[in-house]
Amino acid sequence: MIGQSVFDFHIRLVPRPGAREQLLTMLDECRLERAVVCAGGTIDLERLSRQLIIGGHVETDADNLAVLRACKGTDGRLVPFYFANPHREPGVYREVAAEFRGLEVSPAVHGVALTDPRVVALVEVAAAVGHPVYVVCLDRPGAGVADLVTLARRFPETRFVLGHCGIGNIDLYALELIEDVPTVLLETSGGYTCVTEAALRRLGADRVVFGSEYPLQHPTVELAKYESLRIAPSQWRQVAWDNAHRLIGEGKP
Repeated sequence: MIGQSVFDFHIRLVPRPGAREQLLTMLDECRLERAVVCAGGTIDLERLSRQLIIGGHVETDADNLAVLRACKGTDGRLVPFYFANPHREPGVYREVAAEFRGLEVSPAVHGVALTDPRVVALVEVAAAVGHPVYVVCLDRPGAGVADLVTLARRFPETRFVLGHCGIGNIDLYALELIEDVPTVLLETSGGYTCVTEAALRRLGADRVVFGSEYPLQHPTVELAKYESLRIAPSQWRQVAWDNAHRLIGEGKP
């Protein structure tokens, strides 16, 4: 099953020399055909961990131009997503949106709620250019999965991806919240096997997307999670290949 083509929907480019080459080498070693790439290093991990627990935010811009440079010349193997900073005007994203294939917003990093008009304005841009929106939710007012659902209902033609199996490792409640909103898909990096299994059963394989969160999590770990589930090859193709292409507006290759 794992021998089939894999499109990793969530990888970060770290701001260090040789990061692009290391990323491409890792893809080859793990036999990953393609990857969505978003900027990393916007916040150091120690501060991020504190913010996850006690709150707070940074107003740092992600290095989206570095992502574009890394993806250039890879024949579509690396797919650039724009990591938006809601503390900036949405016009900053609008001006370069055509060069990217999707949008990420993260209350965990920038501390701006999904209910905030600044995030809504960013999603309006994404909706206008046909970008999917990747979201990391928090157990915090305005940033939870229920708030993502509210946002998704406001933009019924836009596809959203709930990152990391929701909040924490065992967020079965997230599945309940998004189950009746077909435009919200689930990316499964970091979640327990039981949540991925439940997502396949409750949402269907057409709403589940493989991602790794490399370099924080190695893709072999996430691949092993799916290998242990022994799902049908047809389901694995949807999760690991077809759904990602559909999200970025490409037909099945």
